[in-house]
Amino acid sequence: MPSAALPPSDVAESLIDSLAGVAARSRPTVGRKAVISREDIVEAALRLVGPHRSISTLSLREVAREAGIAPNSFYRQFRDMDELAVALIERAGASLRAIIGEARQRAQEESSVVRASIEAFMEKLRSDDRLLHLLLREGSAGSEGFRRAVDRQLSFFEDELRQDLERLAQANGTGLYEPALTARAITRLVFALASRATEQPPEALQQTTEDVIVMVRMIVTGTQAMGRMSERQARR
Repeated sequence: MPSAALPPSDVAESLIDSLAGVAARSRPTVGRKAVISREDIVEAALRLVGPHRSISTLSLREVAREAGIAPNSFYRQFRDMDELAVALIERAGASLRAIIGEARQRAQEESSVVRASIEAFMEKLRSDDRLLHLLLREGSAGSEGFRRAVDRQLSFFEDELRQDLERLAQANGTGLYEPALTARAITRLVFALASRATEQPPEALQQTTEDVIVMVRMIVTGTQAMGRMSERQARR
């Protein structure tokens, strides 16, 4: 009995995979890894995303081709594309925290900590960094699962910022009201404005940076005033 014909789409995909396999086998083997790693697949996916392309638009076959592997090899490292997307979001969060953390450590005074942190953040935005754009985009327009992954990364930012606020308040003898809530307000403000800034022309980014710095200082000034008021009421 003759075998059933494959649909045209499946024929096309099979042909593409066959050609990719031939190309992969024809490449020089010197320096190639014997086994594909999670990092290799993450790097391949990262090359495919951009300022205007969401993780959700990537297909497994597309990522596999970019990584130079057969689609089945993908499953040795990731359960599905959602797991890969979360890995990308986690990498984006860790990368940005490291950059901002270094900026905060270089700053000594409270005012310079605010400026250094926000300028470092905006500089990454200005450089068209794919990881940062990924974090901003998936937090506002991604799937529910991706938004939860971004929220987890934001919670790490918030906790680190809370510790900074408490340290500065103790060193400067200023009040501090609800440190965790203050850190959340600052983090969400910066990310919301940065998400909108991705649609602005480059020349407008400097003004946005200055506006965000002023807004954050307003929040800090307010939480200090409320903290002092709370302390006075507690002493009565």
